[in-house]
Amino acid sequence: MTQKPSKTEFASNVMLAAALADDVANALRTAIARDGKASLLLSGGSTPKLFFQHLSRQDLDWSNVMVTLVDERWVPPSSDRSNAKLVGENLLQGLASKASFQPLYVDGKNADEGIPDLDQVFAQWPQQNTVVILGMGADGHTASFFPGGDNLSKAIDPETDARFSSMRAAGAGEERITFTLPALLNTQFLALHIEGETKADVLETAMGDGPIEDLPIRSALRQNRTPLNIYWCP
Repeated sequence: MTQKPSKTEFASNVMLAAALADDVANALRTAIARDGKASLLLSGGSTPKLFFQHLSRQDLDWSNVMVTLVDERWVPPSSDRSNAKLVGENLLQGLASKASFQPLYVDGKNADEGIPDLDQVFAQWPQQNTVVILGMGADGHTASFFPGGDNLSKAIDPETDARFSSMRAAGAGEERITFTLPALLNTQFLALHIEGETKADVLETAMGDGPIEDLPIRSALRQNRTPLNIYWCP
């Protein structure tokens, strides 16, 4: 039976960013105290900037935090289109500058060719993620699970053993790389961060009946592996 997500509503994006940063920091501290290290998988786009800035000021042992993205445009980290650049400018500052960051990109290769390289890198990471933060687009995509994506069925297959999938879709712009659904659900703390009435409406629709492929955020909403915590503000 699918476990219903929990949803917390905040009056402003500042309040949401502060609360989410507190919750994420607490999860990271707990993992570091228990295991000596923690991992943090983040979503890009414009929505999480304020959250990143709040999180960067959290007092914790950042030198033992490993950071990456849930998905990425297949562009160099120096590109203005890169979410790695967004994380570097908004999270990996001040106290958080001591964290280690792994971009989802391999120079000189396309996404499919780069997957074996990334698999080798992430084989050295903790077997279970500490924190995964998802976002959602107005088209209902999360990570790079885009409606109409060429590898969507593979990426959201709950039984796949693959850690990564490439993705090309009309709504994606560039070629993309994404963690698969099982890889993202393998986490101690899973959150969905969305803002605005438009996305609230999309989320409400996604919680109703209909194919997962139409609104791929349903792949996270309908799973029963990991509790999903939704953070929303107008």
